[in-house]
Amino acid sequence: VQLQASGGGLVQPGGSLRLSCAASGSIFIINLMGWYRQAPGRQRELVAEITSAGTTEYADSVKDRFTISRDSAKNAVYLQMDSLKPDDTAVYYCMSALKKNWRDLLQTYWGQGTLVTVSS
Repeated sequence: VQLQASGGGLVQPGGSLRLSCAASGSIFIINLMGWYRQAPGRQRELVAEITSAGTTEYADSVKDRFTISRDSAKNAVYLQMDSLKPDDTAVYYCMSALKKNWRDLLQTYWGQGTLVTVSS
């Protein structure tokens, strides 16, 4: 299973970016997809998650600015980031909790990370 993330880049404060991530490979079912981020010198932290039922969870710091969505047919997850702040600068990682076949336990997979830099 591979997760391929894209969409990072340099944006000015107040601007917007949209991150995309698609899972590929042998996948039976995806239970959860989400985004985490890690800024220099800090631990990786949750940004947003979305379940197969569409239930979402956001970090307090991004509520009302970021929106997570998913396309189950494409095994994809998206993160629309608006009103970006310099504190949002980090490497963003997509993740997925999934089963490769019906016998498996859920396992977590991570993408390679995409850099988001918010600066004027």
